[in-house]
Order: sequence, then structure tokens, then C-alpha cells
Amino acid sequence: MAFKFYKAKIKEFDKDIQGALEQTGEALHTEVVNAGVIPFDVGTMQNDDTFIDYSNSSKGSISLITTSPQARRLYYHPEYDFQTINNSSAGGKWLEPWMKGGQYENFVPDAFAELLRRRLK
Repeated sequence: MAFKFYKAKIKEFDKDIQGALEQTGEALHTEVVNAGVIPFDVGTMQNDDTFIDYSNSSKGSISLITTSPQARRLYYHPEYDFQTINNSSAGGKWLEPWMKGGQYENFVPDAFAELLRRRLK
């Protein structure tokens, strides 16, 4: 039995997967910002220093990055008294609800599945 591979179709499918992955990253970024969980004083950390790194999307990996120097300290110290004037749910470990075991743990896989489905139509 011989198999015939359609390289063009496989390449097209890979592009659809990569595109859906990148859109999923943007959806997660938007979701986190809209949830108001990132500590916010003047907005630089949330609005300028948090972004999606697409450099490995062709390998199936993207990252939500925050480059602010204070981000690590704030993230790992939820005991701090966070200002909630601008983001009512601001606090440490702000990504935990979207990680395994969190309230929104299905957001990323569900968003990816839906975005890929749309691309394949």
C-alpha cells in the first residue's frame, strides 16, 4: 500500500495551525487585560510591556511576556497590597486563573480549537 502526501495541503494546514496559535495568544492577552488582573499604576506594565512573543510560533510555541523590571517581583508576591483603582482585580499571580487548575483553564484550548475551526472553513 502506498501513501501519497499532499505537501502543499500539509504546508497550508501548518500555516492555519500557526495562525490560530498566534490568534489564541492575542485572545489570551486581551482576556487578561480585560479581566483587570495585572497591577496597574500608570499602565506601562500592562499596556506597553506585556505582549505576545511569536518568535517560536512556527514550532508551535508562543509566550505572553511582560518585560517590566517590577513584573517578576509583583507576580510572585500576591501578599502585596495592590492598588485596585485602575484594575479592580489587580494582584499577584495574575495568570493563574488561565493555567491548569484555574477558573479559566479551558480558555486557551477552547479558543485555539475555535480559531482553527474558523480558519479551516
